[in-house]
Amino acid sequence: MSKKRIGSDLNRIDAMRDEDIDYSDIPALDDGFFKTARMVAAPGKKHLTIRLDEDVLEWLKSQGKGYQTRINSLLCQYIDAHQ
Repeated sequence: MSKKRIGSDLNRIDAMRDEDIDYSDIPALDDGFFKTARMVAAPGKKHLTIRLDEDVLEWLKSQGKGYQTRINSLLCQYIDAHQ
């Protein structure tokens, strides 16, 4: 999605009234939820440069948005399978 399209969508959202927002698919969070809730932080990530075969990179990108996250997930699965 281009920045221009995101911007136009944000203008539409900004113009909505609170009562026009559908929250029906979001469960209510009561005091009980917050008594047992805990903060879970993902492990930190490190910026690096990696060299991949061109066909591998193209395939990852062809699977849709988030190819870097997909690379990370594939590597995590490999680690889990080989421990």
